[in-house]
Amino acid sequence: MIILTGAGAGALYGKIRATMDLDFALKFKTSSAKKKERLWTEFSKAAHEVTVRLGIAAHFAEDIDRWSSISYLDYEKHTLPFKRFGFIKVRLLEPPYWAIGKLARYLDPDIRDVVGVMKKTQTRPQTLATVLGRALKQSPRSTACELFRRQVEDFLTRYGRKIWGKEYHAPETLRLFHRQARLLPGIDIPGREILAGRPAHFQRD
Repeated sequence: MIILTGAGAGALYGKIRATMDLDFALKFKTSSAKKKERLWTEFSKAAHEVTVRLGIAAHFAEDIDRWSSISYLDYEKHTLPFKRFGFIKVRLLEPPYWAIGKLARYLDPDIRDVVGVMKKTQTRPQTLATVLGRALKQSPRSTACELFRRQVEDFLTRYGRKIWGKEYHAPETLRLFHRQARLLPGIDIPGREILAGRPAHFQRD
C-alpha cells in the first residue's frame, strides 16, 4: 500500500502545482521479513527506473513519521482511497494530517498548497486546529516544536480568512490549537529560549 503525501497528494486533492517528486509511505502486508526485503528491493529498483526515465523522484519510507520532528500521529488510520494498480493500493493522507508536514516546513509553496487544499476539500478550521495541536503535543520536545507552534499560529492568523471566509474567527481557532497542544498563549515550551527573538524560517511573497 502507498500512502501519498506532499505536493503529489496536494495535486490530487485539486491544488495543482508542478512537482517533480513524489513523497509517500510504502507498506507491504507480509509478516515475512525475507519477503518484505525482496519486495522493498524490487520496488526501489522500479522507482529508480521511473526517476531515470521520467525525471520524477520518489521519496518513500516505511514510516513517514520519521521524516519530521513533528509527529504525524496515527496517520495510517487517516487516509482516503485513490486508486489500485494491480496489487498496490494508493491512498491519500487526509488533508489535516497532510498539512502537518507542510506547516512544519512552511515555505511559500507549502503555504499556498495548504490554503488551496483546505479550501478545495472544505476542511473545517476546528478539524485542522485539533489535528495540528495533537501533533505538537505528541512530538518529542525540541526547538522544532516551538518553530512549528509559531508557524501554525502564523498560518491560522494570516490565512484563515482566505480559506474559510469573513466569518472565520482566528482567536477561537488559536485557542483550540493551544488546548489540543496542552499549551496556553505565552507559556514557553522547551527550546523557546534558543529561538527567542528569531523569526521563523520561511519566505513571504
